[in-house]
Amino acid sequence: MPRTALLTLCLLAALPAVADARGLEGRDLAALERVSSPALSPDGRQLVFAQRSIDLEANSGTSALYLRNLVTRDMAPPKRLTPEGWSVNSPSFSPDGATLYFLSAKDGSQQLYSIPLSGGTPRQLTAFATDVGTYHVSPDGGRVAFSADVFGDCGADFACTTKRLDERKASKVSGVVYEQLFVRHWDTWADGRRNRLFVAELPAARGKPVSAATAISGALDGDVPGKPFGGAEDYTWAPDGQSIVASVKVAGREEAWTTNFDLYRLDAAGTATPVNLTADNKAWDAGPVFSADGGTLFYRAMARPGFEADRFALMALDLASGERREIAPRWDRSPSSLQPSADGSALYVAAQDTGEYPLFRVDVATGEVTKLVGGGSVSSFEVAGETLMFSRNAIDTSDVIHVASLDGQGQRAITPTAAERLPGVDFGAFEQFSFKGAKNATVHGYVVKPWNYEEGRKYPVAFLIHGGPQGSFGNGWSYRWNPQTYAGQGYAVVMIDFHGSTGYGQAFTDAISGDWGDAPLVDLQKGWAAAQQQYDFLDGDRACALGASYGGYMVNWIAGNWNQPWKCLVNHNGVFDTRSMGLVTEELWFTEWENGGTVYANPKAYERHNPARHIDKWRVPMLVVAGQNDFRVPIDQSLSSFTALQRQDIESKLLYFPDENHWVLKPQNSVFWHDTVNAWLKQHIGQ
Repeated sequence: MPRTALLTLCLLAALPAVADARGLEGRDLAALERVSSPALSPDGRQLVFAQRSIDLEANSGTSALYLRNLVTRDMAPPKRLTPEGWSVNSPSFSPDGATLYFLSAKDGSQQLYSIPLSGGTPRQLTAFATDVGTYHVSPDGGRVAFSADVFGDCGADFACTTKRLDERKASKVSGVVYEQLFVRHWDTWADGRRNRLFVAELPAARGKPVSAATAISGALDGDVPGKPFGGAEDYTWAPDGQSIVASVKVAGREEAWTTNFDLYRLDAAGTATPVNLTADNKAWDAGPVFSADGGTLFYRAMARPGFEADRFALMALDLASGERREIAPRWDRSPSSLQPSADGSALYVAAQDTGEYPLFRVDVATGEVTKLVGGGSVSSFEVAGETLMFSRNAIDTSDVIHVASLDGQGQRAITPTAAERLPGVDFGAFEQFSFKGAKNATVHGYVVKPWNYEEGRKYPVAFLIHGGPQGSFGNGWSYRWNPQTYAGQGYAVVMIDFHGSTGYGQAFTDAISGDWGDAPLVDLQKGWAAAQQQYDFLDGDRACALGASYGGYMVNWIAGNWNQPWKCLVNHNGVFDTRSMGLVTEELWFTEWENGGTVYANPKAYERHNPARHIDKWRVPMLVVAGQNDFRVPIDQSLSSFTALQRQDIESKLLYFPDENHWVLKPQNSVFWHDTVNAWLKQHIGQ
């Protein structure tokens, strides 16, 4: 396809002129248009997606919805559906495919709207006194199930919640009394509200927006969706529209140290008592979806209580008999999402696999697994009619929406790559490599060349260490830790998926629990040596190590246990004192699983790999980054690192964000973060 046609097709209204080639910069990353929330019409012939545009000057973004007719193929570009000035999210189709639903806070409160696919003025469908958080329209299109953050004793009286919040704001008393955990979670202090589910009748064609609803989850002392990252995937309508199944953690005072989510069947009329469908499993049950006939409930289930990184098994529950079974017990991968085929004979699932995140088809009867889409990381997908739609990203591009046949063949891109959105920006080539790591296991990593790579030259290195620790720096795109921003500065990049990384089998993931500073460190050491041996353009004498969260912990750990190779270090919100972390973090199940119990019951485990015990050996210059609203690795951890450096007269800087959490999300802050980190690297390893 001609480049000009592709740019027109992909809605690039105002591209900068192509200048001399350069690498990706933090400002490019922060300002890059992003596509998300792709959805197919029921017949698979129409595609809608959200596109977010960033206004760096205003330090904000806005999202619009675009519609693409897939039958016309490349002859007709996507058209914008939502008006200028609206910021919208969460699109979905009506059962007949003629109408599109979405959420918008255009008038100050986030409510549900609709718009015909033929275009026109959006119509407001709800006018509740509180925001609509997530929603699902019923199978018959007549009702909507939605979540709202409310006080439990207010029930469906949304004005009650609003009034109470206003009274608190106006009160001259700021003190709050807590009787149990959580007192704060991720970046928010608890105020007594919970995400609850409600059902409301949608207004008739010319009716006014609805303002009343029926509470259906009020009997359960748990959030639906779960906080802080749960979404509409946490609940689903039964095909007959009589009930809703939701994943809920009902834990009382144990909420901060249990991972026991169960699937509850909720009466859509709000009259019957909720029924726990998975009471026998004390671990995490998630992602319920029904077969088309409503006879089978598919979902994902962990087996080990308290372990948030356990393998998710694919499960099938026969609702008539109550019998359940695992569909692919020999498949040693952990799916993150699933959708049944139209006839229920197969599941489409995405799961990490050896440094990538492919899309698979799993036969329900046999458990046979077939890879359909690879070559990067599939972030979302859907099947409808004869169409498979998926969004995929990679180290060299942000999300690109594709469509294909149901077997993954005939793939064609609907939206542009990052390179097409950023003419004049060159990306570094990348390659996966492997080596023998700790315990003689095969360990994988990636090397990214600098954008201006020339044969025969040596380049300084950014050695990136992923967080989690059950995570991965693989073939995917990130808006926070993106290797291309370092390649764009003229650095080579090395990333190692050490023991504990996901996508290499559950035993490999399990290996890091209780062993934060041993096998992972050996993997990093051997990976660094192997990379230098295999890639002669790496300048091992000019290298800096960087990491966030667990990666920041590892930066603190190597500062006292492996500081020889590094000219500088970058520690973003990293754990400094594992014993303190076990009492100051919010999700206690994490630290308690990783250390085999509580701080008071197993103190030696917390001290075994504690960076605070080795600060006398610190000597490498370190940049420390901290967010005031980070309650996962609270700010005392970062301040402790900086204080330890300053008191020993080690060259150091503290980058502090009073308005960010564990991540740096505001566009201007993101640019400043990249500028500060890049300046630190340039100071110590050049360019």
